[in-house]
Amino acid sequence: MNKLPQITLAFWVMKICATTLGETAGDLLSMTLNVGYAVSSMLLISVFVLTLLTQLSSKTYNPVLYWLVILSTSTAGTTLSDFMDRTLGLGYATGSLILVSTLVAIFALWKWSGESLNVSQVQSRRGEMFYWMAILFSNTLGTALGDYLADDSGLGFAGGALFIGATIGVVVLARYFSKISPVVLFWVAFVLTRPFGATLGDFLTKPLDKGRLDFGTIGSSLVLAGILVVMIGGATYLKNKQAGQSASLSGSSIG
Repeated sequence: MNKLPQITLAFWVMKICATTLGETAGDLLSMTLNVGYAVSSMLLISVFVLTLLTQLSSKTYNPVLYWLVILSTSTAGTTLSDFMDRTLGLGYATGSLILVSTLVAIFALWKWSGESLNVSQVQSRRGEMFYWMAILFSNTLGTALGDYLADDSGLGFAGGALFIGATIGVVVLARYFSKISPVVLFWVAFVLTRPFGATLGDFLTKPLDKGRLDFGTIGSSLVLAGILVVMIGGATYLKNKQAGQSASLSGSSIG
């Protein structure tokens, strides 16, 4: 049984919200609370493993559980990228190249395994594992790419977010006006929403004298968490409503 959500506009809004929250929450733990990139990464990877194991053991799609795993990959991806780029001194460009190579390898192995890369057809435990590994590394890549665009490319935080947003817009147009595989376009958009969220998160939290809004990691995280909770609540309500309608129809057909 497929335990992943339908790909709708609400999905993409929640994805961007979750990735932006992952950026601000990851920075809150590693920088504001001064836990450090290495320790934060270990803690957040542990959270990711716990949420992933719970997701894998679930029999049906659970919106709360699904988005908890997404959020855990986003926060872990933030600190992992910062650990590679800053603590290890690899830099944004080198870190991004390593992560791109890793992500390409994951997709190649996924394809080679015989499992479908189409998320609507992910049915097996193996396919689900590939799905979540791709998400973890795409979120880590997104942080490195977002930081590179914001800090090293000369675009700045707002410019980086606008550039990624425009690129996502091109992907959307390609979905409706080209013959490019929808599966390929989905994963391109999925990867791109992470640096969009990363640059947006930095734009919200960084100081005013650097051209940002200076909401801080705590304030930004609370606002984003509130939005995400409301949307997850709505998704849960719709899922339960649909399940109830299906049960009623089944009962009527039996009667």
